[in-house]
Amino acid sequence: MTYMDNGKFNFYAFWLAGVCIAIFILQILFSSFTEMFVLTQDYSQIWRFLTAIFLHGSLIHLVYNIFALVLFGSVVERIAGGKKFLIIFFASGIFANLVSAWFYPSSLGASGAIFGVIGTIVLIRPGMTVLAFGLPMPMLIAVILWATGDLLGAYGFFVGNPINNTGNIAHLAGIFIGIIFGFFLREKRTKAVNNKLRLNENYMRSWEDNYLK
Repeated sequence: MTYMDNGKFNFYAFWLAGVCIAIFILQILFSSFTEMFVLTQDYSQIWRFLTAIFLHGSLIHLVYNIFALVLFGSVVERIAGGKKFLIIFFASGIFANLVSAWFYPSSLGASGAIFGVIGTIVLIRPGMTVLAFGLPMPMLIAVILWATGDLLGAYGFFVGNPINNTGNIAHLAGIFIGIIFGFFLREKRTKAVNNKLRLNENYMRSWEDNYLK
């Protein structure tokens, strides 16, 4: 039971991971499949801003993303509820792709959406322990390190000396949107806690009036 959504846990992150796996199999079986749905700078084909989220460039790319999706996505769904998790995932992924289209000739992958989920967690669970760079550390520190790495990668892209072909700008865009969602969810949590405390205080006062006078 969460403080924001009393609905049942629907394993949405697992379902999304399954979709990514199924689509990757189609990418392997049909050579033209990726080209049909990968993100390009052709803004007239708007479906690519969505479909590119589920495409991956290699098995390693897929494995890293589905691991992060299942881990962090399940945390957000458990805290905020399934519907809010899906909104965060798709809004972050689409926004990251909108930004990516300005800088990269083509891109694919769920990283922007996943970094949106991570950005949300850092606001609502900053002290959650995660394994990053082979070390356990608070979520806040991990996100700072990941974002720093992406900032360095983005700087390399702009000066014409990119570190690799990672979509660092998409990652940063996803984190940005995720932090915005996290801010509003944190505010809602704070209000819920304050209301609960106020109710408890009123109950105690009522009890005192009834039984201690």
